[in-house]
Amino acid sequence: MVNDFYTNTYNPDVLSCLANLSNDEVFTPPELVNKILDMLPEEIWHDKNIKFLDPACKSGVFLREIAKRLNTGLKMEIPNLQERIDHIFHYQIYGIAITELTSLLSRRSVYCSKYPNSKYSISEFNNPSGNIRFIHVDHQWHNRKCIFVVHRKVNMIVEMV
Repeated sequence: MVNDFYTNTYNPDVLSCLANLSNDEVFTPPELVNKILDMLPEEIWHDKNIKFLDPACKSGVFLREIAKRLNTGLKMEIPNLQERIDHIFHYQIYGIAITELTSLLSRRSVYCSKYPNSKYSISEFNNPSGNIRFIHVDHQWHNRKCIFVVHRKVNMIVEMV
């Protein structure tokens, strides 16, 4: 029996029990996330160069489930568990949170710590955000649409990758 974090997950999954915070913060249940990920080609889970971005992180469940699949798929290429986890978290999965609260929740779900530069994170980063970012920006409105936030998110995506 394998005793690693991703093989022995607690059931029920706490992320399946969360209530939505607001109309624009609707959490995707883990069961649905896995059905969506099942539609992707199997070979992507064995590719250490593929990158994933969740541009609207809330609970972190997409990134967590992607990390679990990559952890299994990359066992042959990166046999050492800690090296594999570090590679996945540092070079393959990225997220942009929509609020400060969802950034903390996502980091907790993915890194097992709301601050991935702490000793409790399963993959240590040199910054408190890891690869799940949230930057508060004031809105700039034009024709009832925020133009600054859209441009800011595009720039964040480019900087992260």
